[in-house]
Amino acid sequence: MRTLDNLRNELGSPDVGPLGLDEYQRCAVRLFRAHAPDVDKLNFLLLGLFGEVGSLLSELKKKQRDRNSYYAYGASTLEETGDALWYLSNIVDHCGLRLSDLAARQAVSLLEGSPHRLFLELQPQPALFHEPASPAPVQASLLALAETVGELIAHAKANAGGDEFKANLARIVDQLVSASTDAQVNLADAAQANLDKLLARWPIHPTWGTLLDAKYEPWEQFPRTMSILFDERRVGSRLYVFQSMNGVHVGDRLTDNSAVEDDYRFHDVFHLAFAAILGWSPVLRSLLKLKRKSRPEIDEQEDGARAALTEEGISNWIFAHGLRHDAFENVATLDFALLKTIAQMVEGYEVEIQPPWMWEHAILEGFRVFRDLRRHRGGLVVADLRSRTLTFEPPAQ
Repeated sequence: MRTLDNLRNELGSPDVGPLGLDEYQRCAVRLFRAHAPDVDKLNFLLLGLFGEVGSLLSELKKKQRDRNSYYAYGASTLEETGDALWYLSNIVDHCGLRLSDLAARQAVSLLEGSPHRLFLELQPQPALFHEPASPAPVQASLLALAETVGELIAHAKANAGGDEFKANLARIVDQLVSASTDAQVNLADAAQANLDKLLARWPIHPTWGTLLDAKYEPWEQFPRTMSILFDERRVGSRLYVFQSMNGVHVGDRLTDNSAVEDDYRFHDVFHLAFAAILGWSPVLRSLLKLKRKSRPEIDEQEDGARAALTEEGISNWIFAHGLRHDAFENVATLDFALLKTIAQMVEGYEVEIQPPWMWEHAILEGFRVFRDLRRHRGGLVVADLRSRTLTFEPPAQ
């Protein structure tokens, strides 16, 4: 059973048929992440709605400018529509309203006797929508939507929850439906994709799943516990990090390979983090001679040079990104755009099934231990694939 089905059951919707407006609203509210106590919730949600409508306009502008060369338009428009719907649903709930009541004027009642209004009732023949479009009416309808959202924000402080505020909310629901229909965006698909995305990012009940190499021969699996010693030594005028596992050197001695010292010589800790948390590291497989040669296609595609280069590219990129943010010290969550980019980089590899929350955990754990290594100038790092943990022990004095 999919995670979204579990959430629907948890919220009292055992029927896993077409998604209803009020059902989506309950799911959206359930997936609202607690914000800082000094941030006003309504203002936060209004800011988010305004930003997502702006993003829809930005996507349309790119499509009009670049035309057929802008391939991301379809996926981005569907995603931004879902995000706008999420903020709108939370605003509606915050005001004590139901999305279905605000959408009553727009419904075409395709399903007689429906116990709750469905997304597919809001658009004529949404099943015929295949690819989001960008004709002139889309621009007009999105600009009208942006204007109404602006009016909602302008009157929020003095009239939040009042009749005018509620009337503007109803207009926004109507205009979002109209704009989506003009753009041939199926709102049911946008709502479903939005919840799937949020659950992959912030699951209600996270589960680790089976390790990626569990079905392979034991001698082709990662050791379920790996202890690697990072030993920094000076050789001549240069500092190197030597790595060893059970007293045996692993890989080459490493320097920063940079004119500016930034301790990149400890970066293999990220490969350990990927192995421990994600169960994936073509680089470590190569270093530890654990390539799955019993399956030639896996040896070439999953454990080969291209996969290793992809992992090194991710490690280098997140390392540079992290250093710009104090090595993510005192950081509990990562920018979703960063996690989306990583997901795009690993498309086609076995690790693509690992959700964004797991990548976030691997990166933050890798940086936590990296900071320890940098502070102590080395130490023992233990990757436990069964418990999905990474631990650090300072070097012996």
